[in-house]
Amino acid sequence: MTEAVQVPAPAARMFEADRASQALGIELLSQGDGAAALRMTVTAFMVNGHGIAHGGYVFLLADTAFACACNSHGPVTVASGADVAFVSPAYEGDVLTAIAREVTRFGRSGIYDVTVTRGDAVIAEFRGRSRSIRNAQSEEPQ
Repeated sequence: MTEAVQVPAPAARMFEADRASQALGIELLSQGDGAAALRMTVTAFMVNGHGIAHGGYVFLLADTAFACACNSHGPVTVASGADVAFVSPAYEGDVLTAIAREVTRFGRSGIYDVTVTRGDAVIAEFRGRSRSIRNAQSEEPQ
């Protein structure tokens, strides 16, 4: 009798190959159906000259959650643009959670919102725009 093999969902496969996120210790908590949740601890390496988390790392966490959410449907999907509003500072040792949700998909495009929090405090609000492509090596449309 052959044992069933559990194949990870498209977003989980993409995340497993994401060396940048892996190197920062980002964890994929959940993903699927246009949504994702990720977690990252702010390290000393991520703190800027003001003693707060560098905005680039907060953006990267939100962008990774966005990528997992928009790739949960299957086709290779990339960012076509994104905006972020930094609401509150984060500090070394803070555990940040990014929750991404799909707002809408139309054709090969989509809009996703990501909220980054520390406990109950909102750290950042991110909006990403996505575009499905044929494959990761091509910019040709699907």
